[in-house]
Amino acid sequence: MTLASPRIINIADLRAAARARLPNVVFDYLDGAAEKETTLRDNEAAFDEVFFRPRLALKIPKVDLSTRVLGVDVALPLLLAPIGLSRMMHPRGELAAAAGAARAGTGYILSTVSGYPLEAVIGENQNSFFQLYLMGGREVSERTIARAKKAGYKGLFVTIDTPVAGLREKDFRNGMAALMGRNPLPKLKYLPEILSHPRWLAGFLMDGGMPSMPNAVGDSGPLRTTDVSTALESAAVCWDDLGWIRQAWGGPIVIKGIHAADDARRAVDEGCAGVVVSNHGGRQLDGVAGSLRVLPSVVAAVGGQCEVLCDGGIRRGADIAKALALGAKAVLIGRAYAYGMAAVGDAGVDRALEILKSDLVRTLKLLGCDSVRKLDRSNVSLRPGFAVD
Repeated sequence: MTLASPRIINIADLRAAARARLPNVVFDYLDGAAEKETTLRDNEAAFDEVFFRPRLALKIPKVDLSTRVLGVDVALPLLLAPIGLSRMMHPRGELAAAAGAARAGTGYILSTVSGYPLEAVIGENQNSFFQLYLMGGREVSERTIARAKKAGYKGLFVTIDTPVAGLREKDFRNGMAALMGRNPLPKLKYLPEILSHPRWLAGFLMDGGMPSMPNAVGDSGPLRTTDVSTALESAAVCWDDLGWIRQAWGGPIVIKGIHAADDARRAVDEGCAGVVVSNHGGRQLDGVAGSLRVLPSVVAAVGGQCEVLCDGGIRRGADIAKALALGAKAVLIGRAYAYGMAAVGDAGVDRALEILKSDLVRTLKLLGCDSVRKLDRSNVSLRPGFAVD
C-alpha cells in the first residue's frame, strides 16, 4: 500500500499504515493512552454528538480556510501539535512534521521532548511555536526559553497537565522502558517483535537509536529520554511559575491542558494570549471528558479575551468544523499527522493534511458556509447533555 493508493482516503487508513510499519512498543506509544483509555475514546466519541445544521440551495464555488492564530496567518485552521519522541517513530520526526506544516501553510508546535534541536526545526518552518516542560528545573528551562526566543519561535505553549506521567499501561506491557534504556539485556524479551519490523529497525539504528533531548540541556549535557518521567515529577508547572516564564520569554504565552472554566479564566487573568482545551490526548488523567465537551464552557469563561484552541480526537475535517463552530479559533492535531509521519515521514504528513483539508472544504460546501471564520453555533446542534461545565 502506498499513500497514493485510493485505499488511503482517511486518517484511519494512515493509522493502519503506521501500524504495519511500527513494532508494537512504538505504535502503542503513539496510539495508546492512560489506564482504561476512557478519555481517549471520548475525545473521538464527543464529535458524534454534535450535528450539523446546513443551509442549502446556496452556491459555494470556493471556501476560505485561512485564519489568524496567535498573530500568525495560516492557510488552515489548525496547528500541528507537539508530540514527544517523534524521532523514534521516524528518523525525520519533528523535521518532517515542521516541514509538512510549512508546505500546508500552517504552524508547528515543537515539544521539549524532541529529538532534534529547536534551531534545526525552525529552519523547516518559520511559523513554529515551542512547547515548554520545566524539565531540569528553572535554570535549564530559562536557557531553553532563551534559545527558542533567539531562534524566532512565534509563541510559547506551556503544558500544565503533567505533574506526573500518566499510567500508560501498554507502554509497560510492550517494554517501552527497555527500548529507551541503555541496558541491552532487558531488550532481548522484545527482540522478536522488533525484528519483525525490519524497515523501522533499519531506520532507527541508522539514526543512532534512541535520541537524547537536545532542547533540555543541563550542566552535564542533554537530558536522556530515560529521565523524562522523573524530570516531569520534579518540575510541575504552577501558576506562580508564569511570572518568571513571562519575563524570560517576553512574547505570547499559551496555556495547554485547560479543562475547567476556572483555569481558563485564571489564564486570562495571568495575561496569556491563548489556552488549549486539552486532556493530553487521554494520556494523563483517564476518566475526564472529551475536550470537545469542555470547549463551550471554556469559550464562555474567557469571553473573547484570549484565543481558544482545541486538541483531542480530531480525525476528520468535519471534526475541525465542529470545534470551530463551538468557538475554537483553531485546532491542534496530533495523532492524525503522526500516523502519516510514522508510516513514511514527510509524504505521510503531507497526506494527512491533504485529507483533512479536502474533508474540511467538502464539509463547508455541504454546510453552505464559504469561510471557516463564519462558523458558529448556528451551524450545529448538540445532543442533550453533551456539554460539560
